Amino acid sequence: MTLEVPYATHEARSRALHTGVWIFLASETLLFAGLFAVYSGYRASYQAEFTAGIHHNNMAIGTANTVVLIVSSFCVAWAIHLLRAGRPKPCVAWVGATIALGVTFLVLKTIEYSIHYEDGVYFDQRFAPAHASHGTQLFYALYYSMTGLHALHVIAGMLVLGYFAHRVWRLRPAELELGGLYWHMVDVMWIFLWPLLYLTGH
Repeated sequence: MTLEVPYATHEARSRALHTGVWIFLASETLLFAGLFAVYSGYRASYQAEFTAGIHHNNMAIGTANTVVLIVSSFCVAWAIHLLRAGRPKPCVAWVGATIALGVTFLVLKTIEYSIHYEDGVYFDQRFAPAHASHGTQLFYALYYSMTGLHALHVIAGMLVLGYFAHRVWRLRPAELELGGLYWHMVDVMWIFLWPLLYLTGH
């Protein structure tokens, strides 16, 4: 089996890939940490408006999406276990289940966005009805920014897992655990978003 330059061994290639992914995940974590800090700072200044915004969010959908992502993390972890056990076809099936759960998450999020739009809460320069206070507008600006960015990460994760699943199906070398690490990071970020945007105002 040929190796890609400049790696001398498969072990060296694997170590380099894992190091690169961990550095990337650290940078993504810092990005979300900055958003969480901004959210916390503004919430301290506009407690009533942020609490009202949280009450307006659909806690049932937010909680359902939390369950969906937790189950998806189990699916991808099990897929990695199956690959290591030399069972590529069941592995691909479990990756497919993970991607299906990712689609479910996005569908539920789209439904929630549509509810906001029906209520006049838009993702544009207004972020809220014209009569809304500055604090309310800040809440929805952060809500759409954080959940929208997270949704983009979900889509990216699905593409990454799909790529690795294709390689596994073709019986080609695939660092599926790298895709799993990324997916777990996306799930953990939602675990932080869930209480911030759905629970702390109730």
